[in-house]
Amino acid sequence: MHTVVIGGGTGLIGSRLADLLAARGDEVRILSRSPEKVQSHTAYAWDAQAMTIDPAALTGATHVVNLAGAGIADARWTEERKRLIIDSRTQTTALLGQAIREHGEGVRAYISASAIGYYGDRGDAWVDESSQPGHGFLSESTQAWEAAVQALAGNTGLRTCLMRTGIALSPEGGALAEMLKPARWGISGYFGRGQQWYSWIHLDDLCRAYLAAIDDEAYEGPVNAVAPVPVRNKTLAQSLARTLDNPALTAPVPAFGLRLAFGEMSHTILDSCRVSSQRLADKLGFDFEWPEIDGALRELL
Repeated sequence: MHTVVIGGGTGLIGSRLADLLAARGDEVRILSRSPEKVQSHTAYAWDAQAMTIDPAALTGATHVVNLAGAGIADARWTEERKRLIIDSRTQTTALLGQAIREHGEGVRAYISASAIGYYGDRGDAWVDESSQPGHGFLSESTQAWEAAVQALAGNTGLRTCLMRTGIALSPEGGALAEMLKPARWGISGYFGRGQQWYSWIHLDDLCRAYLAAIDDEAYEGPVNAVAPVPVRNKTLAQSLARTLDNPALTAPVPAFGLRLAFGEMSHTILDSCRVSSQRLADKLGFDFEWPEIDGALRELL
């Protein structure tokens, strides 16, 4: 049995991961700024800005998973917002590194969220963990995040794993929940020409990859947490339209309108990133339950 501390454990990914850990018999400890509001699992207080954490959270812990960070697409990218996006990731990493050194002598591994935004806009080219980082804020912010994890590894000597995550699909939140809003009214939109590659993963496959990273010491360094069959944005919209009980009309949303409405943040939906999961599937032996988009959407919806 493991004792797993989760930063960001009340979010979409963290809450599902916490439930899966508890279901298999692991002890789950959630870090929260408002621990009294966490009902499903034992919670401990932390505050990355103040660099404070309840030391009891780390006492006896075997693994730390950090999913914390301000939402990439929750607000327009002002300079202040971009700074928050980076700081919320690097500061929580620094705080956990300090807490592990001072109170977590039993911690064996640190598993961190990361993002395929690391690779930037790559058109039709395949990228893998050995590919160079791209350009723009998505890549710059992810590089800063990963650098903080590398510093933690250097300071603690722990095995660290960076889960470079694609679009995590769940009707409960994230990109799919936003796509469902117009789709339920009969419109399944794609962005621009819809030819950009979307590298996605079913939420449960993602959480199962985290479980594997906790259990298996071969999970170290960056790992692309994406399904093996990425799809073009238009294909995703068409698959969603087919899946719904009330079939939706597939229609384009002009790229210029998106750039006008969202500014620099439009990169989150217009950039193309065709990411390989070969290391996860072939080298680490991970078995995807939902490798293709049609099956994933049918199960989710």
